[in-house]
Amino acid sequence: MRAGRWRRAGSALLRMTVVWVVSALTMLVLAGLLPDFQLEADNGDSATRVAMTAGWGAGAFGLLSALVWPLVVRALLLVPALLLGLLVFFLNGSLLLLALRLIPDGRGESNPETAIVVAAVMSAVASATSTSLAVREDEAYRRRLSRLADRRRRRRGEAAGPGALHGTVFLQLDGVGHATLLRAMGEGLMPTVTGWLDATHRLDTWRTDWSSQTGASQLGILHGSNHDIPAFRWYEKETGDVVVCNRPAAAAVLQRRAIEYTGDGGLLTVDGASRGNLFSGGADQLALVLSMAARRGRRNRSRAGYFAYFSDPANAVRTAMSFVAEVGREIGQSTRARIRKDEPRIKRGGLYPFIRAFATVVERDVVVAAVIGDMFAGRTAVYADLVAYDEVAHHSGPRSRDAAKVLERLDRSLALIAKVAEHAPRPYRIVLLSDHGQSPGRPFDSRYGLTLKELVRAGCGLPVPARARRTRSGAEARDAVRVMLRRPAQGGAEMLPEPGSDPVVLASGNLGLISFPDTPGRMTREELDRRLPALLPTLANHPGIGFLLVGSEAHGAVVLGAGGVEVPVAELVDGEGPLAHFGPGAADAVRRTDTFPHVADIMVNSMYEPASGEVHAFEGQIGSHGGLGGEQSHPFLLSPREFSAPVADGAELIGAEQVHTVLRRWLTECAGPQVPLGTQAAAPDGVVPERAG
Repeated sequence: MRAGRWRRAGSALLRMTVVWVVSALTMLVLAGLLPDFQLEADNGDSATRVAMTAGWGAGAFGLLSALVWPLVVRALLLVPALLLGLLVFFLNGSLLLLALRLIPDGRGESNPETAIVVAAVMSAVASATSTSLAVREDEAYRRRLSRLADRRRRRRGEAAGPGALHGTVFLQLDGVGHATLLRAMGEGLMPTVTGWLDATHRLDTWRTDWSSQTGASQLGILHGSNHDIPAFRWYEKETGDVVVCNRPAAAAVLQRRAIEYTGDGGLLTVDGASRGNLFSGGADQLALVLSMAARRGRRNRSRAGYFAYFSDPANAVRTAMSFVAEVGREIGQSTRARIRKDEPRIKRGGLYPFIRAFATVVERDVVVAAVIGDMFAGRTAVYADLVAYDEVAHHSGPRSRDAAKVLERLDRSLALIAKVAEHAPRPYRIVLLSDHGQSPGRPFDSRYGLTLKELVRAGCGLPVPARARRTRSGAEARDAVRVMLRRPAQGGAEMLPEPGSDPVVLASGNLGLISFPDTPGRMTREELDRRLPALLPTLANHPGIGFLLVGSEAHGAVVLGAGGVEVPVAELVDGEGPLAHFGPGAADAVRRTDTFPHVADIMVNSMYEPASGEVHAFEGQIGSHGGLGGEQSHPFLLSPREFSAPVADGAELIGAEQVHTVLRRWLTECAGPQVPLGTQAAAPDGVVPERAG
């Protein structure tokens, strides 16, 4: 045992020495190449003295990186995450300047710009050298992990050896629909996933609720309920709040409501880890979990997950370089799209290149590193969300080359996680799933020249911009109002049928929500016809709108379609009437949403073209999700064959809540019964969502 310890200590010392020597040589080479970086006195030095100076500088830089860098990163947790990657180069260069000042006789010198370059190159070289040496010690590393696993199992009273209980890693590929995954595998973009499907996994599809978006799906998957989540954003009349699923305060409230509704802490309450998600799932180990961002505890701060990753300067430099490269890649891709005049196309300037780089590089790297850490720690259940594809597909299109390249890089991340599983201290089963898909199509305003909000205002007789008035849709809406109110066709005055506050019009992909704040409770078809007689016909007959859901005094609720079609919700049938093109399950999805307390006065689903699979998003996206129509409603579930089948043969997996039931069953099959923690994981009371402005 003692001999083994001495061997490991000697190996570590040798590795540090090699990294130090390589770093010193790198510094010497850079001093020869860069005129503003020197390691000798002005009147010259011997080769031996220059080498000693490089050794001093490399050693000081390595020591500062090991001791000072983690403290600096912890202090920067208060800096917005998007800026952290941009600061990495500056901070690394500052450490190099400080290291040069520590060289005896002041022989090291560099200007700040050159120091940034030198520090980046040295960190990258040191990281590559350390990694290559670690690979040579793979077997020793495995033995160490095995010993750690034995200790962990002894503490838990678990059996060691071949009978050890499996852990489970759930990896969510945000926005990757079932059809998208099949296309990617068919085109050879995802060889890792293809290999799993050929050898060890089964592929199933499942159907989302009407609200086909991450907030509803992930809350249902992790917490077993997405009751009263009508969309990604909605208006609550009793408080005057606009609830948006990806706002920390709102996510905390939604998680608390789900826990109160189910009486269950979540999927991950037993030795779980939640990484990069909107909600915690009841996990103790958290990183980049939005619903916990509102908490002030040190362990639960939303940015605390960055510390473990960026405390290693090599990680920081590598991710920062990839971040800059991704920004350049997006600028190049968007420029080519403009030159080629690709259609559909939306604006991708401003901060978007940086937002994309954060989602596709920084968040991916941090989440993957956290999952690897969880596996090395032997945690029982891990759920992680990789959002890269969803972000790019919104702006470039779900079937674009840009999005395909993202899938290729995600597949490499999956391969890395699978490789790590081979070295983990316990066996792991990997489940790959998505929360929704994406449907392509031109945005509503791009196709028809006005936004949904402008169409609603025109149908209400309210002022709209001159641009919207000149469109065919806007002119027809205004004419309809004049006819209904028996007003003359000429005149510049706006038509206000009745006094009242402006409607709140919100968009969630191709799902629109219209609420009237001055009317308590849900407005009915009859009330709307009396107050705004042209509004419902204007919306229902618009070519860009598929159907409307609205309350009714006579029928409880009705679905309206073009040409005066009106069907009570209780009588809805898939494939008929206004839902003719929306596929199986559409009627049940609409009926369920109709029961929600916060269903909007008018729910609007865009048109859907089955031949092309296109919808029209009510926000600026050419790949969208949030409503019914096409691939957005059909995510996938790729699971190990050792697990029981998700559903019986011939049955369908419907809704995120049923997916939660399946995943919980699989955890039981892996590690015995999961014990709910009740409401211990609930978010703190008194958290208020964003107020409508």
